[in-house]
Amino acid sequence: MTNKHTILIIEDEKNIGNYIETIVNSNQYKSIRARNGMSGISLCVSHHPDLILLDLGLPDVDGMDVLRKIREFSTVPVIVISARTQETEKVEALDAGADDYVTKPFGSEELLARIRTAIRHRILAGSFAHREPSYQRDGLVIDFDKRLVTLQGEAIHLTQIEYKLVSLLARNAGRVLTYDFILKDIWGPYADTDNQILRVNMANIRRKIEKNPAEPHYIFTEIGVGYRMLE
Repeated sequence: MTNKHTILIIEDEKNIGNYIETIVNSNQYKSIRARNGMSGISLCVSHHPDLILLDLGLPDVDGMDVLRKIREFSTVPVIVISARTQETEKVEALDAGADDYVTKPFGSEELLARIRTAIRHRILAGSFAHREPSYQRDGLVIDFDKRLVTLQGEAIHLTQIEYKLVSLLARNAGRVLTYDFILKDIWGPYADTDNQILRVNMANIRRKIEKNPAEPHYIFTEIGVGYRMLE
């Protein structure tokens, strides 16, 4: 089963937020919702979304400040959705790190086209950086574009976080990734977490892909340092 792209919606207006959620969920994406800026930053850290739809007129903190804060630790694509139509405001948002700017009101097809474009650009950027379209070792295949993991031809069902962990290790196969590096990449530098959540997720992954989790063949533990994927 393909892992759906996760879209974080940061929007306080109930009707508009529900409308966006309906569009997202009915078009093969997974949505998570924040109704204020601080919750949006927290969800970005904890869920590591593939795309953010950000309203600027939030009740607790201005959306521009949310955008700047997110850009301190993440390159996730951000599409601003706002009633602010002044050219100067659009330029300010784009200069601050937004990937696109959609003004309210907007149609569902326009929004979906912009979502597809932003995600496509993210995938292309990743493919240029990593070159390899997939990881294939001893029957384990990770298709980065399709976000699909199979073992001996059978689909492996991973959670979003589990897939991100496996994908990160696979893209760096043969390299030891430290616990801190993995935690910051997956959960962000502001995550209130420690090695325990990483160990729990890794144990779940090994139960799914390893014949004998106690003697792993694909993902190795470098005691006291981190993890390494079979090269």
